[in-house]
Amino acid sequence: MQKKMMGFALAAVAACILLAGCASDQALEAKVKSKMAADSQVNASEITVTVKDQVVTLRGNLDSATAKEKALQLARETNGVKNVIDEIAVKTAETTGDAPDSGRSLGEKVDDAGITMSVKSKLLDDPDVRGLKIDVDTREGVVYLTGTVRSESEKSKAVELAKQTKGVRDVQPNLDIKG
Repeated sequence: MQKKMMGFALAAVAACILLAGCASDQALEAKVKSKMAADSQVNASEITVTVKDQVVTLRGNLDSATAKEKALQLARETNGVKNVIDEIAVKTAETTGDAPDSGRSLGEKVDDAGITMSVKSKLLDDPDVRGLKIDVDTREGVVYLTGTVRSESEKSKAVELAKQTKGVRDVQPNLDIKG
């Protein structure tokens, strides 16, 4: 009976730790969004904020480089943020920005999902790359690699594997090297 209670208590503690991690990312996301909404330079409605493991990703199309830098600064200065990934494009007179468009067709989203799955499979299959430590996201054929690697050679190998995948237009490595 006492062993069962101890096992239950350990499971409860583990669940609390896991939930706290999720709540932490959600809280960070809310903090960053609030800061941007309160700032007059940043058009918060043009930016998508996502947080995973205290790493903030900002996506969208802004009217000026000043607004982009301010958005990045606000995210970086938020307590608890470990890193900020910049996927913000600046609109010019000739373009509307080239950041990934959230209004894409279902076919485009399916293509990106297929590319993501192919790249992730290659990373997991390669003995020189710790695929479980690398998050893969694809937008309009551009693959974003986020996570940690042990060396520059592992980073290069991960980028090369992604580039060799059918349908990949570009690879953006956001990989930290931690031995």
